[in-house]
Amino acid sequence: MLKILIAEDEEPIANLIKINLKKAGYYCIWAADGEKAADYMESEKPDLVLLDVMLPGINGYELMEYARLLGLPVIFLTALGSTENKVKGLKMGADDYLTKPFEIVELLARVEAVLRRYHKTESVLRVFDIVIDTASRAVTRNGEQIALTMKEFDLLLLLVRNRNIALYRETIYETVWGGEYIGQSRTVDLHIQRLKKKLNWDNEISAVYKVGYRLEAE
Repeated sequence: MLKILIAEDEEPIANLIKINLKKAGYYCIWAADGEKAADYMESEKPDLVLLDVMLPGINGYELMEYARLLGLPVIFLTALGSTENKVKGLKMGADDYLTKPFEIVELLARVEAVLRRYHKTESVLRVFDIVIDTASRAVTRNGEQIALTMKEFDLLLLLVRNRNIALYRETIYETVWGGEYIGQSRTVDLHIQRLKKKLNWDNEISAVYKVGYRLEAE
């Protein structure tokens, strides 16, 4: 299981991030100040650091220098959203820079992108009795392959990587199809129905009223 260090002094934000990362299958460590974050960087050797800039003790920019020495990937999570701050963080070696407030779905996507860049993503995902091989884009149940279209596979991957999170139709459409969502479009609903039928997931994928869909999984 991939390990993520959350260096964030605001406990409600840290808890929100931690809950959703755990649901997505990551192991999380929380540091509420810079000194503890530095200790965890060295002792725990996380696969990724989510780093707030304005931390008590040692600030995020100072920690960034330490993370770079240890070869740790870093995503800045901060309320400092000016271009100057972003450029500073990226020039210091951060892999990404996300400004608060942010959508959890976007954070998960950026986490996955950075981990993939470092070849740290898990290539095989297991949900219920389904096995998903992300490298070969194959989906199997008990060794038998389930034929999915390209969009159905991308939709499944989005749901699995954001399990137990209610995803807006707009988010689903823009992530899977890459265009702007048109409110009256039935594309998402039709693909969800086809996916549920192919996987026999009538109860696993649930509709969320006036929002979209959620994959119910432990």
